[in-house]
Amino acid sequence: MSPHFSGLIFIHGASRYYFDGVEPFGGWLESQGFQFGVQQAWAVTIYEPVAPLFIIARRFVTIACLGHIFILSLGLVLVHAPAGWFVVGLGRNGVEYSVLLITCLIAVAWTHWPTWARPLE
Repeated sequence: MSPHFSGLIFIHGASRYYFDGVEPFGGWLESQGFQFGVQQAWAVTIYEPVAPLFIIARRFVTIACLGHIFILSLGLVLVHAPAGWFVVGLGRNGVEYSVLLITCLIAVAWTHWPTWARPLE
């Protein structure tokens, strides 16, 4: 996987931390009905910059990708789906970018899936 792609994912959590967005994110999670929203926000914020380092190092790639797929899928459902498909142009804040990232992560996860865990072909 290209370090550039991993950088796109890395920067999301790193910027949340850098710009003091963890507490507001946690508050928003709690407003959506999640218990321990601040702790979950910290977990996501730590995961997002750490897991891409494993992807770049080609270690635990599938696990790192699956975690990101889970995080992005929740964001897609909770934040982006109500806004429609388009991120810009005909809409705003839609799902198209998340769908692209999730598709790429699925491809990378499948490529690095352990051969012993693959279904019989």
